[in-house]
Amino acid sequence: MPWMEANGVALRYELSGDGPETLILVHELGGALESWNDVLPTLEKEFRILRYDQRGFGLSEKAKGTLDIQDMTDDLAALCDALSIAGPCLVAGTAMGAGIAMAYAIHHPDRVKGLVLTSPATGTSENRAQQYEERARLVENAGMRASVEVSLERSYPDIFRKDAGKFATYRCRWLTNDPRGFAAINRMLGKINLNAEGDKVTCPALVVGGIHDAVRPPETAKAVADAIPGAQYVEAETGHFMAVQTPELFLELALPFLRR
Repeated sequence: MPWMEANGVALRYELSGDGPETLILVHELGGALESWNDVLPTLEKEFRILRYDQRGFGLSEKAKGTLDIQDMTDDLAALCDALSIAGPCLVAGTAMGAGIAMAYAIHHPDRVKGLVLTSPATGTSENRAQQYEERARLVENAGMRASVEVSLERSYPDIFRKDAGKFATYRCRWLTNDPRGFAAINRMLGKINLNAEGDKVTCPALVVGGIHDAVRPPETAKAVADAIPGAQYVEAETGHFMAVQTPELFLELALPFLRR
């Protein structure tokens, strides 16, 4: 998988598939482009797929200091420009990645023709913002291992751990995140309020709420759908990381929408 410098940051990415339309996949907090591995073979049959490690994650350049959502959407726009991906694309994101996908459609409406948002992280309460800050300080001071059990207990509950090897792999990859970059993104998530700008999303959108999602429960996903004009909302037997935890269900819901 190659790297490319875009918007002043080195990003690892992969282009695959031969479909006539480009589908961009945006991973979750603590994830990487491998988060989409289980749905990739099916999606590649119908679309050209762009996956990438966001700044601060995976094997992309590590982040430090402060970040805002504009940095993340500008990274994606610059990466598309560098790869000569012209015209509007389909974009799918999960959790934090869904928040970035929605912000991308707000900041660059001419670049997005359809959105799939699962468990979208688009805003937070004052109490939740404090939790983000506390987790940021914890990992800065004590490393990722200090937060892994509490974080994954909520985002990757036991109901989705029947494949012990798969969960162990996900947990290990989560532990390899850079604490400073992870902290910076947590603080970013504590400041965004994308629902207030939902009317700026002009493309069709599918929003999925996970019945087993303790991090972004269905009512928060429904609020995102309500903020986007004409958005379709579905509740599903899934969790916070839909493409990882229930890949078949992700494909069942997303593919008919994407094909339209």
